[in-house]
Amino acid sequence: MLYSLFEILESQFNLPGASLFNYLSFRAAITVILSLLISIVFGKKIINYLKNKQVSENIRNLGLNGEDKKSGTPTMGGLIIILSTIIPVLLMSNLENIYIQILLISTIIMGSIGFIDDYIKVFKNDKKGLKGKFKIAGQSLLGIFVGIMLLSSDEITIVEFPESNNQDYLENFELKEVKSFKTTIPFFKDNELDYSLISQAIFNNENMLWLILIPIIIFIVSAVSNSNNLTDGLDGLSAGLSAIIVFTLGVFTWTSGNIIFSDYLNIMYIPNVGEITIFIASLLGSLVGFLWYNTYPASIFMGDTGSLTVGGQIAIISILIRKELLIPILCGVFLVEALSVIFQVGYFKYTKKNLGVGKRIFLMSPIHHHFQKKGYHESKIVSRLWIIGIFLALLTILTLKIR
Repeated sequence: MLYSLFEILESQFNLPGASLFNYLSFRAAITVILSLLISIVFGKKIINYLKNKQVSENIRNLGLNGEDKKSGTPTMGGLIIILSTIIPVLLMSNLENIYIQILLISTIIMGSIGFIDDYIKVFKNDKKGLKGKFKIAGQSLLGIFVGIMLLSSDEITIVEFPESNNQDYLENFELKEVKSFKTTIPFFKDNELDYSLISQAIFNNENMLWLILIPIIIFIVSAVSNSNNLTDGLDGLSAGLSAIIVFTLGVFTWTSGNIIFSDYLNIMYIPNVGEITIFIASLLGSLVGFLWYNTYPASIFMGDTGSLTVGGQIAIISILIRKELLIPILCGVFLVEALSVIFQVGYFKYTKKNLGVGKRIFLMSPIHHHFQKKGYHESKIVSRLWIIGIFLALLTILTLKIR
């Protein structure tokens, strides 16, 4: 809204300073500040409202130290993240940009799934929440939506640079956008994978690409959102790790959306994708602001409203900027958390079937609870996992040059 307003003020009235809104860096900086202020200022009001309505977490008796102190802590804190993300994006971004439209719609879809899940847990007193099949159905719906947009929109393109040793060739380079379904493969020199070639190899028909692309998107969205949901078990853990991941995605978005940086780093240039930087700036500010209340001891929990939404947005941003194959590295902590649950449940069922007694690999899963059982304080576990998250983020950024 403000972006369009200042565009009019500059073009028609020559208002001094209005041209600043043409700069992505300026709008991104303002967006971070705005989302941070909204989440901190209005976050307190939302927390008080949820307390008055007794929207509190049903704490399961897991035998963990300090779990009794968490009883009565309000949940659905994801509402703070969602509101403080959407409002600055509506104000500061170009709403005609296809990528912004996809992300806003995705936020509403994933936020609705998480809200319904939390609502069932809190108001229906059902600790299981929304049934798994309905969660997967909602995530699949989102994956189908994103897939259709990628396949059908003429605004989603890439630019392929010609191979040249002449550093001045960009001056005479004719920008030619092409509809392509390539993605980035980390650590390889010729680091592009074309999904169309996979479709051609399997079905002998590039028109069957949707049978490859949409299931991949559904899997990525479901995997990242659900693994973030599993990670959200300690104060500040999910929000802190998500902030690190989102910042890293901002680096990739900035470089992929800038023709000079893309050419210098020899990565895919994606026209108009730079506008996602505004959404990322808003999401980053809202996560940091949420941490104000979510760090130990938490005044509010993220709930599925937040964890599913943020995880889904991380997945979708990665897909839109063609960096989804970096997710296992960048979201490595999420991956380990999810795998610890899968291995724990799988091993328990296997041993129970074959030995008659179910055995466990970890003292408790997800793995952060295993460390709690070993006597580590909650804040120490969170801090160390943040450090691991920062290390993985730096390693992910290094893939820009390590090939």
